[in-house]
Amino acid sequence: MSETDSIPRIGQVVRIVQGREAGQYAVVIEVSEDRFVLLADGEKRKYDRPKKKNVNHIEITNFISPEVRKSLLETGRVTNGKLRFAIAKFIDEVVTDLKKGDQHDGERRCN
Repeated sequence: MSETDSIPRIGQVVRIVQGREAGQYAVVIEVSEDRFVLLADGEKRKYDRPKKKNVNHIEITNFISPEVRKSLLETGRVTNGKLRFAIAKFIDEVVTDLKKGDQHDGERRCN
């Protein structure tokens, strides 16, 4: 992994791997300092109260929400609805496809 891949970008969906919220997805709303990001998901973690997280405690995905990124760069804010939409879209497109692939493999083994 190159150094540019390890730096999260605004609007990028990440999976939390350490802490109480491990396994959940969130969106990067700000990159602060050297190794910290501010995360929000629009539900438990609203935009107004983001979670400060060490970049070593998150798994960066390749999915960047253009709606969230554009809103944050233009106005400096994003609605919680857009955050929820971005995570739902990511789960529908990426996570569900991965699970479907796993299920098909299992079905073939059973037959």
